[in-house]
This record gives sequence, structure tokens and C-alpha cells, in this order.
Amino acid sequence: MIHSISALPAFQDNYIWILTSDDGRSICAVDPGDPAPVQAYIEANDLRLDCLLITHHHPDHTGGIAALAAQHHCRVIGPQNPAITGITERVAEGDSVEIMGSSLRVVEVPGHTLDHIAFVIPSDTKNPSRLLCGDTLFAGGCGRLFEGTPEQMLGSLNKLAELPPETEVYCTHEYTQANLRFAKACEPANTELSSRAVAVDALLAANEMTLPSTLELELATNPFLRCKEASVIAAAEKFSGVRPATPVEAFAAIRAWKDEF
Repeated sequence: MIHSISALPAFQDNYIWILTSDDGRSICAVDPGDPAPVQAYIEANDLRLDCLLITHHHPDHTGGIAALAAQHHCRVIGPQNPAITGITERVAEGDSVEIMGSSLRVVEVPGHTLDHIAFVIPSDTKNPSRLLCGDTLFAGGCGRLFEGTPEQMLGSLNKLAELPPETEVYCTHEYTQANLRFAKACEPANTELSSRAVAVDALLAANEMTLPSTLELELATNPFLRCKEASVIAAAEKFSGVRPATPVEAFAAIRAWKDEF
């Protein structure tokens, strides 16, 4: 079983998530854009690299595949995108992946990229369900639409929003503070959002990470999951000058606003 999840910082603001087995001897690395911190962690703790999980094709998520796979001969599990070299097991919506005694569910979440997938670790007696969502859902925000449409991204976010509210959210960038600044511009009267922003500022001031989040917290404070709320609809109208007729139109407007915020 997967016992715990910890973070290895990489680049300027990435996190490589490390899944550790119950016996503490094996790990799985998620989106290892840089192989160096993963290799250093393995050597320092005398661990076995069981596998790599890849959510999408961007280099800051795939750059470490070749070096780590060559050294450890591990499984590399990722999306159905032939452009990602080194994948040994390509997975799609609804597939199950067996990792260190746990069965992870694959969810397709296009929008940021067309090949993007997420992995859901089901709840157990000690842990709530856990979501490895790459660059689709961020704490307080969502990924830019480099390849997909607003309709695709909102559909992906709505799919993730159906997970249990206690689900822990493990995204791959420390963007929370900037995302919450924008969220407050969208919903200045959201008191839970204001409280969250204060807590996040305090964490970063103490050099602590702001993740993981929870789905419950995202549903209460993340404007991209709140496109049906009157306050977000009003914010979208204020930015675009046109009242959105659908949640997709509201999402498209606030995503465009965030892109230039």
C-alpha cells in the first residue's frame, strides 16, 4: 500500500511527489522533470524506485524519465501520447494501475494539454483519497489552456470536483499565493477565501509549502471550480463586458482575465 506522500522541490516552483510504500523501502516519483533530486533522495535513504507516474508531456514533468529509467529499470506509466519517450505503460480513462500494493484510477483531464491525465489513490483506513493532478487543478487555480478549450478544461475540473470533498489535492507547482490574489479579485466578499489567503501568506513566510490542498477547500475558494456562483459570474461579466450565459463562458472569461492578471 502507499503509506505516505512527500514533496521534492525542483526548478523554481515544481514539486516532484514521492509516494512511499508501507514498508518504507520503495517509492514512486510523480512527474520527475529533474532526475537529480529523485536520485539524491533514493541514495540518501537506500530506496528502490518502483515506478514513475507521468501526467502530461511538458518537459518540467518528463525531463527525468530517461536518466531515472536507465539507472533503475523501473516502470514508467503515462498518457496515450507517443511523443513522450520512455513510457512503458500507456493508460487512459478508467484504467487501474497497481502501484506498491495500491490500485490507482486514471482520469483523463484535457485542457492544459490534450494528453493530460490524473491519478486517484483511493481512500483506505488511514488516508482519504488522494489526487495527483499535475497542472490541471492548482491550489486556488487551474492550469493555462495551452492546447485544450475552455469547455474541455471546465469538464475536466468538474470531473475532479465529483471526488469526495476530503480528497487531498497534490498539484505540481507552488502557485497558491498568486492564485489566491486573483481569486480575491474575483470574489472579494468570500470570507473563507480571505482566511485562506492569510494562512497561505503565513506558511510561505515561514518557508513552508502550501500543499496539499483539499477538494473541499478548493470548492469553497477556487473560482475555476465556482463558475456557477453569482459572484464569479459577475466577475466574468466585469472583465469581459458580456454577461456569461453558461458556466463555460464564465470560465473562459476568468481564465482569460487570469492570463493577464
